[in-house]
Amino acid sequence: MLAQVELLSGNSMDLNKFGIDKITGFLPPQDPLKQLPSKFEPWESTAEQLPKLLVTDRIREILKKLPEIEPSSLNSKAELERAMMLLSYIGHSYVWGEKTPPSILPKNIAAPWHSIANRLGRPPVLSYASYALWNWLRIDPKGPIACGNIALLQNFLAGIDEEWFILIHIDIEARAAKAINAIPLALEARDQKDPLKLIAALKDISTSLISINETMNRMPEHCDPYIYYNRVRPYIHGWKDNPSLPAGLEYEGVTAYAGKPQKFRGETGAQSSIVPALDAVLGLGHEDDPLRQYLNEMRDYMPPEHNSFIKAVEAAGSVREFVKANMASRLELKDLYNLSVTEIEKFRTTHLTYAANYINKQKQTSEANPTAVGTGGTPFMVYLKKHRDESTKHLL
Repeated sequence: MLAQVELLSGNSMDLNKFGIDKITGFLPPQDPLKQLPSKFEPWESTAEQLPKLLVTDRIREILKKLPEIEPSSLNSKAELERAMMLLSYIGHSYVWGEKTPPSILPKNIAAPWHSIANRLGRPPVLSYASYALWNWLRIDPKGPIACGNIALLQNFLAGIDEEWFILIHIDIEARAAKAINAIPLALEARDQKDPLKLIAALKDISTSLISINETMNRMPEHCDPYIYYNRVRPYIHGWKDNPSLPAGLEYEGVTAYAGKPQKFRGETGAQSSIVPALDAVLGLGHEDDPLRQYLNEMRDYMPPEHNSFIKAVEAAGSVREFVKANMASRLELKDLYNLSVTEIEKFRTTHLTYAANYINKQKQTSEANPTAVGTGGTPFMVYLKKHRDESTKHLL
């Protein structure tokens, strides 16, 4: 597709083609929809009640009674994304809402979930797009998309820790918009051999990254490690490389799967497009090993247009060699490049610290919520350390 291969040969990438907004970045340009048409009221009311229903210990009995609603009347992207979010929360509540996960997801949930996911180009599993990108509202509609002025549209158990954990990610996405907007400008500056233009782009990237790290550092303010591990994390696991669902999950009534269990990874911040896009423009390469393969797989869970943007930036090549060739005469070029790399390293270091405190050091009480395996199904501590170390190797 054009969006996947469009390079910079004198003209900037059109971010709109990749579903990227100049103000909101990878977040939707309009605030997410708050309600579907009346036909879908059973999904709406059930999702709203999940924090109550999940403490009954009979969530599956309740969810099996949901009517099967045919979703073809959903037209707009906003409607599809809201439906995807509602069914993702309902589906994960069915799977993880009782002590032992089931091997089969009933047709009344599985069939419409698969249909909607297929139209959006993502697997029928809770992904970052539904957990964060399309799961927020502004308290003051005219105010910023930032902690203090945003709340979640949907929760599992609810509570301040779950709310804050996700809101931090949404705030980060909003703050990343400035850096994402600077990527086409940086590549254009390289192609035009214009160091001053690249300096301006790198200023935007580094400033945005500093702001992102400020938000990242706020996670402990309202999200406690014990509460996160025991009350937030259990519901976001997937069914690929999860020890409690080794064979995956069967989607009843989905003819495309022919009755075969499916293995999909759980929601994880690795499904955000921010860092892969910045890695690409800065030339922060990673070895071709299982970690690299896992991160590439995470792109299948991103909105396809965001995945296409990352591929387009990678195809265009990075600014790294241009910086190296010109940094002797433009010291600011080197300083801003290194500042950007350092801020990405700080982000990864903080992420590693959180992973250790919020997951790895917690006491495991269930096979379904392991301390050594991430929600995406990987030995995350090894991977996160390696990725952080690979970032610092690229300082000039």
